[in-house]
Amino acid sequence: MNKPADFPDKSKVVLIIIDMINDLEFEDGEKMLSPALEAARNIAAFKEEQLKNRSIPTIYVNDNFGKWRSDFRQLVSHVLDDGVRGEEVTRILHPDEDDYFVIKARHSGFFGTTLETLLQHLGAETLILAGLTGDMCVQFTAQDAHMRQFNLIIPPDLIVCADEKTKQTAISQMALTCKAATPCSSDINLDEYL
Repeated sequence: MNKPADFPDKSKVVLIIIDMINDLEFEDGEKMLSPALEAARNIAAFKEEQLKNRSIPTIYVNDNFGKWRSDFRQLVSHVLDDGVRGEEVTRILHPDEDDYFVIKARHSGFFGTTLETLLQHLGAETLILAGLTGDMCVQFTAQDAHMRQFNLIIPPDLIVCADEKTKQTAISQMALTCKAATPCSSDINLDEYL
C-alpha cells in the first residue's frame, strides 16, 4: 500500500538541494549555467540511482528571490515558463511529489525557516548538501548544520560555483570548519550512515 505523498518518511540521511530551482538571471548567471547543468545531471542521477531505493528523502531548500508572496510551486513555474536561463536545470531537477520544500530568504537554509524542525521530524543525522553556490548558500547552510551537530557530506560533483578555484576553496573550507566529508557522489557508501 502506497503512503500518501504528505506522510513523512523517517531517515537518518537526507539530501538537501540548495537553490537549484533558480532562474540564473543574475550577474554571474551565464557563467554558472554550464556547471549548474553538470551538477543538476549529477544530482538527478544520484537521487535516482542511490537514494530512491533506500527511501532517503530530498528537501529542496530554495531562495524566494525576494518574492515574499510566492510558494515553491510558483518558483518552479517561473523558472519553467518564463523563458529564463535556468529552465533546463529545473527540468532536470524537477521535484517529485514526495519531495519536501523549504523556502528561505537568506543564505542559510536554517535562517528563519522550518528546516531544523523538518530534519528533527525525519530523524536526520547526516545531511548530503548539493546546490549553488558552494561558496555562499551551501557554505552558510553547512556551517549552520555543523553548529546543530549534523554529520555532513558535501560531494564536489553536486556543488556549483562560478569557477573551479572558488569551488575547491569552498569545499576545503567546509571540510575543515564543518568536518564535512567530501567524496564524489559515486563514492559515498550510504549504508554506513543508515
